[in-house]
Amino acid sequence: MIKRIHHVAIAVENLDESAACWGEGGIGLPEEGREHVASQRTTVAMFPVGESRVELVAASDPTSPIARHLSKRGPGIHHLCFEVDDLRAEMARLKAAGLRFTSDEPTPGAHGSLVAFVHPKSTGGVLLELNEFPGQRASHDPPEPT
Repeated sequence: MIKRIHHVAIAVENLDESAACWGEGGIGLPEEGREHVASQRTTVAMFPVGESRVELVAASDPTSPIARHLSKRGPGIHHLCFEVDDLRAEMARLKAAGLRFTSDEPTPGAHGSLVAFVHPKSTGGVLLELNEFPGQRASHDPPEPT
């Protein structure tokens, strides 16, 4: 079940410059922290806004999906993330409804989460991330460390 919008991700070319804009010296959001996400070859910075977050995503490898996105489309909104209780069950439900995923299996995400992406061709051009967080995983093994 989809619980809430967890974050809106923005692809950025320079994480430090973008964080300065979104952070307390610019827009005024407090930076929650940064993390390297090895499975996605990115570095992210999170800025809480109420119960949701703005996530800045920068490529840590020139072959990463974010690097390809930036080379094709430039910086800007990259994806919308929904928090879910049971990622594998939600993937099965959406696959049964005819939606496609970018990968058949979930991968490790930021903050020890497990993530999967719904292909934008299934959602009218919007890349969706589904995210299951630690402590919610009753019957699944924990994700690999990032």
